[in-house]
Amino acid sequence: MEIILKQDVPNLGHKDDIVNVRNGYATNYLIPQGMATLATPSAKKVHAENLRQRAHKEAKLREDASALASKLSGITLRLTANVSSKGKVFGSVNNIQIAEALAARGFDIDRRNIAIAGTDVIKETGIYDVTVKCYKDIKADLKVEVAGEEPKEE
Repeated sequence: MEIILKQDVPNLGHKDDIVNVRNGYATNYLIPQGMATLATPSAKKVHAENLRQRAHKEAKLREDASALASKLSGITLRLTANVSSKGKVFGSVNNIQIAEALAARGFDIDRRNIAIAGTDVIKETGIYDVTVKCYKDIKADLKVEVAGEEPKEE
């Protein structure tokens, strides 16, 4: 029996694949669980049209993400934080502060798409590598420099 998968099924296929399975497996498990639909000729036509439209939208998203990644690639962000005399940051610098610094430069990046290489937070001054996920497999690498803030005399 030929079916169209609605989601990834281990050891069978990925979402939107058209696969052949045994009749019992399709009618008793995959279709009732909502994992697949029967691949009738009309369902195949609708499926092909959906894939074509999705491919067009995804091409546009990839193009925009590539442009964003190329803009981000050469950037070095400079963040200041309160530090001790030994260079330790009071508190930490995390992806939220990096997202805010990018927003100040005009880039709207979700904090969940920012990963600091090797750690979750920055606790010392220095230069760190940061990866920004622009789209599924399109990433941009940038540098973040954490510098100490001069203590204010009152």
